[in-house]
Amino acid sequence: MAAAVGWGALAASSLVIGAVLGLYRRWPDCQVGVVLAFGAGALISAVSFELAEEGIEVGGAGGVGFGLAVGALSYFFASRRLEEGGRRKGHRPPSRAGAGAEGGGVALALGATLDGIPEQLVLGIGLAAGAGISAPLLLAIFISNLPEAIGSASEMHAAGRGRRQIVQLWITVAVAVTIATIAGYALADVTGDSFTAAIDGFAAGALLVMLIDSMIPEATAGAGRVAGLVSVLGFAVAAGLSNLS
Repeated sequence: MAAAVGWGALAASSLVIGAVLGLYRRWPDCQVGVVLAFGAGALISAVSFELAEEGIEVGGAGGVGFGLAVGALSYFFASRRLEEGGRRKGHRPPSRAGAGAEGGGVALALGATLDGIPEQLVLGIGLAAGAGISAPLLLAIFISNLPEAIGSASEMHAAGRGRRQIVQLWITVAVAVTIATIAGYALADVTGDSFTAAIDGFAAGALLVMLIDSMIPEATAGAGRVAGLVSVLGFAVAAGLSNLS
């Protein structure tokens, strides 16, 4: 159990580190866009190799497909609910590079949560099963968390949200995904391969919707056409790390 707490906290710590970097260093629009583009590429790699492919190998396409649909719908309706709540309160955040700053930041935080919880749940299950920790996988998770948190914190701060509130938000997200690692460790004895495949699919579905709805448009708005090239670099780095294991 101690290993699950330690490795889970290490993987989640990059969320808080990224938020602090996003707040206490000025990030021009183009830099935020480049960071988001790199992270988008890394996350596309994670969906392809760490979630969908491994989920199918472990529990079959059916479980992954079910989780994929649930994850996509969960993110879609959760983000829509957030947007509707903001409109009811009359929030009209200022734009940044032509995009809604706070809306994009909150969407990235939501995506990190919906992806991080099932992803670290799988991490805990693997630890309990005696599979140990894959250093390349851990590094890939750590790296892909940074751009989401940097981009989100930068966008929310640009919209006028206070630094303390933003850091508290990301600490909450980090604690939640760390608890998910512990839960995965505890659930390992009562869950099977189909469950693992389903939560892999859930993470993949939530990520894909978040990428298309928020992360990629924000990256393109900030970095322009270079975002596509940087995303390929992010994909290549994460894929290389993943295939080292």
